[in-house]
Amino acid sequence: MKTPADIITRLQLTLQDGTKSDRKLAGFVLADLDFVSKAAISEIAARVGVSEPTVTRFCRNLGCEGLRDFKFYLAQAIAIGGQYLSPEPLSRDAREQRIASAITEAAISAIQRASENLDMTTLVAVAARIAVSGNVLCIGSGGISSMMATEMQNRLFRLGVSVLAQIDGQLQRMYAAVATPDTTLIAFSVSGYARSVIDAVQVAQQYGATTIAITPPDSALAKVADTVINFQSLEDGNIYKPTSSRYALLSIVDMIVTSVAETRGPRVLENLRRIKQSVNTLKVDDPRLPLGD
Repeated sequence: MKTPADIITRLQLTLQDGTKSDRKLAGFVLADLDFVSKAAISEIAARVGVSEPTVTRFCRNLGCEGLRDFKFYLAQAIAIGGQYLSPEPLSRDAREQRIASAITEAAISAIQRASENLDMTTLVAVAARIAVSGNVLCIGSGGISSMMATEMQNRLFRLGVSVLAQIDGQLQRMYAAVATPDTTLIAFSVSGYARSVIDAVQVAQQYGATTIAITPPDSALAKVADTVINFQSLEDGNIYKPTSSRYALLSIVDMIVTSVAETRGPRVLENLRRIKQSVNTLKVDDPRLPLGD
């Protein structure tokens, strides 16, 4: 029998388009997921007012072998995405202040945690390696990690570093395959288990590249990289706002880039001057504006 890919979605669809009894059962399940995941078939049938065979047919219509199979997938769905199914209601005060305080306070806390747990000796050593690299390849998959790979490229090129960011999984492997001992590969992964990133690191190592991972300690990526800058994402439980982890990861990128700039010294200034000169001709001439941003 076909395995349900997403039992919650199947229940929601059944609630709209199922038979009368199936709609009744689907509504009951979605209203009390915890009870149904633990209840016996007789209890479910009694609560809904249907027969036990009707409950069994309902489970089979959802693609399950029976109630036991259905409860397995239901428990799995609750464990993975339960917080999004029955979120805590926002308090009045939280609703009134959620935008400013929820975002800024969480961002500040995330940056502070990252700074407190950061091994600056390792970070400075990574920056020193980048500063003398023949070329740098930045890779990351997913929302945050791909954004950071691109941001690292954006920050390093203006310092005169030959750098490229790649967020496509297959191209990550391809670029890693043409790495040399002069290459430094910087891999971002908030989880530490992005398969394409791990593969690219291992491919690049075959050709002598230096590999650096910014990822959780003891993750799969951390275990294969030559050097690891530990980064552990810790969420605050507010499921209504974007993750604050990206602010912390961005602060690490900025620390690395600042250290690279200081290591390379005055030779970065001419590039920065040229960029400022070029960009300022396209907009208001204000030296206080950020460099090219």
